Amino acid sequence: MNDLIPPAPRPVDDFGAWLRGLLQPASLAELAALAVAVLVAWLFTRALRRALSMQHAPNSVLFGERLIDGALFPMVLLLLGYVARGVMVKFVPLAVFHVAIPVLVSLVVIRLGVKVLQVAFDGQPWVRLLERTISWVAWAAMVLWVSGLLPVVLAEMDQVTWKTGSSTLSLRTLVEGLLTASIVLIVALWISAAIEARLLRNAVGSELSLRKAVSNFTRALLMFVGLIVALSAVGIDLTALSVLGGAVGVGIGFGLQKLASNYVSGFVILAERSVRIGDNVRVDNFEGRITDINARYTLVRALNGRESIVPNETLITSRVENLSPVRGRVGQTVVLTVNYDSDIELVERLLLDAVRDRPRVLADPAPSVALSNFGADGLEFTLSYTIDDPENGQLNLRSDINRAILNALRAHHIDIPFPQRVVRVVGQGGGEGAAFSGS
Repeated sequence: MNDLIPPAPRPVDDFGAWLRGLLQPASLAELAALAVAVLVAWLFTRALRRALSMQHAPNSVLFGERLIDGALFPMVLLLLGYVARGVMVKFVPLAVFHVAIPVLVSLVVIRLGVKVLQVAFDGQPWVRLLERTISWVAWAAMVLWVSGLLPVVLAEMDQVTWKTGSSTLSLRTLVEGLLTASIVLIVALWISAAIEARLLRNAVGSELSLRKAVSNFTRALLMFVGLIVALSAVGIDLTALSVLGGAVGVGIGFGLQKLASNYVSGFVILAERSVRIGDNVRVDNFEGRITDINARYTLVRALNGRESIVPNETLITSRVENLSPVRGRVGQTVVLTVNYDSDIELVERLLLDAVRDRPRVLADPAPSVALSNFGADGLEFTLSYTIDDPENGQLNLRSDINRAILNALRAHHIDIPFPQRVVRVVGQGGGEGAAFSGS
C-alpha cells in the first residue's frame, strides 16, 4: 500500500526545489502524460457507459448524471495517473505528479462519498452538509500532503493522548479511526444502495413489497456490520457491547417498545404482503393509495395530494379496509328513485346510456339496470357497473355518472319524487282533525 503513495516532499525548505522542477521543460512531458491519462479515462468511461446502457442513470454511483459526475471517471484517472507516474519517474524528475496524485486521490474520495450519500439519502437536507464536510476534509488533507506538512501534523497529533479504561488513545488514532469508520459506512451504504436498485428494478405490486422488505433488511444488516467494523477501527472494545446490548434491550422493552413495534410491524407487513404498495386503503377514516412502505411507517396519499404517515403498528393492530380487490376490479352501484308513472324502459335505457359513454366503465362485465324495489316514494332502480382503475379515483367517476343521469332525466321530463309524508292533526276535543300530505 505504501508503494502506491508517492513520497511527500519535505516541508517548506524543499518548496523552492519543487517549484524549480515545475518550471523545467521536463514538466511539459508530465503534463502531456497527465493529459493522455485524462483522455484515456474519459474514453474508457464513455465506452463502458454506452456498453452498459447507462446513458441516463442519475442514481448511479459510478456514472452519475454526466460522464465526469460519477466516481468511475476519477477512479480510472487515478489508476492511470499511477501508471503514468511509474513510467515517467524512469526518465525525468517528477514535479507535476507530486501534486496531481494527491489531487486525484482527493477527487476520488469526494466524488465517491458525495454520490453514495446522494443515492442512499436522496432528498435529505443534511446531505449537503456532509458533502461539504467531505470536500473540505479531502482538500485539506491534500494540501497537507503536497506541502509535506502531513507527517508533522500527524506527529503532533500523536502527542495528544488520554487514557480510556485500560487503553491509551491519541488524537491521531481517533482521527484515523473516524476516517476508517466513515469509509466503511460509505462502502456499506454503496453496497446496500446497489442491492436496493437491483432488487426494485422492474418490480410491481406484491413483488415490489417483497423486494422492498429484502432491501430494508439488507441495508439494516450492512449498516450493522459497518457499525461494528467502524467501532473496532476507532478502538472501542466490542466486548463492552454485551453489556450495552442488555441495556438497549431493556430500553426497547420499556421506553422504545412503540418504536421497536413499528419496525417489527414494517417487516411483517412487507413479508406477509397483507397490504402492498399501490393498494387503495382506508385507515382511521383516511382513504388513499399506499405510495411507500418504510421500516417504521407507511405513506398513504389521498387523491387531493394530502399524505398520511401511518405507523406500521397501526396497520397490524387496527382495522384496515383494502379498497383494491383482486385484479384491481371494483363494482359500483347507483340507486335512483323515480315517479310511479315513469316509463320503465326509458329509465333503464337512460341509466345504461349514462355509463356506456364512460371509458373507465368496463364492457365485460357489462353494466346492468334492475327495478330493485317499490319504494314508498316511487320506483327504485339500481345501476351496477365495474371499473378496473380505482387508483384514479372512484368518487369523481360516480359524480360524473350522477350528473349525466340527472341531465338525461331532466331532458325527458322524468321527475325524482320528493319524500311524501302524512301529518294528522289531533283536535282539542281528542278527535282527529284533517289529514294533510306533503313533501
